[in-house]
Amino acid sequence: MAVKIDPSWHKALAAEFESSYFEELSAFVKSEYVSGECFPAPKNIFRAFDLTPFEKTKVVILGQDPYHTPGAAMGLSFSVPDGSKAQPSLQNIFKELKSDLGIERTKTDLTDWAEQGVLLLNSVLTVRNGQPASHRNKGWEAFTDAAIKALSTGREHLVFILWGNFAIGKLPLIDASKHVVIKSPHPSPFSAHSGFFGSKPFSKTNAALEKWHEVPVRWA
Repeated sequence: MAVKIDPSWHKALAAEFESSYFEELSAFVKSEYVSGECFPAPKNIFRAFDLTPFEKTKVVILGQDPYHTPGAAMGLSFSVPDGSKAQPSLQNIFKELKSDLGIERTKTDLTDWAEQGVLLLNSVLTVRNGQPASHRNKGWEAFTDAAIKALSTGREHLVFILWGNFAIGKLPLIDASKHVVIKSPHPSPFSAHSGFFGSKPFSKTNAALEKWHEVPVRWA
């Protein structure tokens, strides 16, 4: 598995890349991409890490799996290419953004967020076409958990945005004494009305960054 990733992440996750589980994971992913259609495109599997270097990460938004429909997954959690229909969770994220900050965003490609230091990280980085959760429990979770722990340990004053029970389950990996954790129900249509709407994650994130004298995120 070719790994296109910012050098700072290569350094931070060196032990993971050299581990036996990552070797097994690589073999599995290669075989899956050879035997059938998988997402995202191979060049985009590590795109979140390539666009958002370790030392420039300010915010982490944690997702679960890539989108499993053609043309949607692009290596960034919740993001879809411009011109594609926003997935329901992303539509609700934009509704909350408008409610929170008055920003009416239509651009579905969140690359600009990633380039400002928002690590849009899925826990699992690949998926089979039409088969959600098909690449879970193959090693990706160990790799992305290590990334979260590396940020928590090696950096200070980050904002971790945890939407839904799965993401909130990563709380033990995060040192909340030196980072801000923002948690709420998931933006999915099944749970958004249970506390995601009105949670104001975008203004809370920028308030924390400004308190630490960091440049706030331009969510627009």
